[in-house]
Amino acid sequence: MNKTDIHGVRIHNVTMNEAVQLIQGWIEEDDSVPRAVYTPNSEIIMQAQRNVEFKNILNTADLLVPDGAGVVLASRILKTPLKEKVSGIDLVKNLFRVFSGKNVSFYILGGQPGVAEMAAVNIIAEYKKIKIAGYDHGYFKPDEEDAVIERINSAEPDIVLVGMGAPKQELWINSNRYRIKCKVLIGVGGSIDVFAGRVTLTPEFIRKAGFEWLHRLIREPRRIKRMVDLPRFMILTWKKRLFRKVR
Repeated sequence: MNKTDIHGVRIHNVTMNEAVQLIQGWIEEDDSVPRAVYTPNSEIIMQAQRNVEFKNILNTADLLVPDGAGVVLASRILKTPLKEKVSGIDLVKNLFRVFSGKNVSFYILGGQPGVAEMAAVNIIAEYKKIKIAGYDHGYFKPDEEDAVIERINSAEPDIVLVGMGAPKQELWINSNRYRIKCKVLIGVGGSIDVFAGRVTLTPEFIRKAGFEWLHRLIREPRRIKRMVDLPRFMILTWKKRLFRKVR
């Protein structure tokens, strides 16, 4: 697969359909180590500028998709255009649709106590034939981690959705992927809260217009400190573009 470098984070240049097909293929494989899928947006890429370990983990992903219009816009400014935005929640929804009625199961890990369970209930209500092998909240203590992994392995899921927020979920997946018996691990951020009905998904027309960040800021004012990274991301992008022209 071709990759596009966005400030040192190497994003796979795939469409949504290509990403889904790739994961479908992994489900059929007999690899002993699960594949890792991460979905960086502009904020996450800026976090990676300040955290070399995090950047390296992102770049070890088997699939790294652009979750956000800002990442796609940056790729175009840098003259290395990505095909399209592949948001994490839309990727998961497509996987639910594709695997509904198939012998493929999901495990939901993340959110506050009770949230993963509610997400499972809502997912089953919407995707009638989906298989949810189990669920756990993401607020377990370090000394509880072994028990959590044991529960995951006992459930024998094919895909584990890990929603702890970045960079925690990527660090957790990277540290534990050799201990978990599944085919694919996907970092899904706040998607579990959305599936549980605790957070409203940004309307599609706002997402397509590239203003998801504004909707999320209005919904969650506490995000304002993190949102500072959005203009920084675009400034960094234009600096790189202009530097290339000068050279």
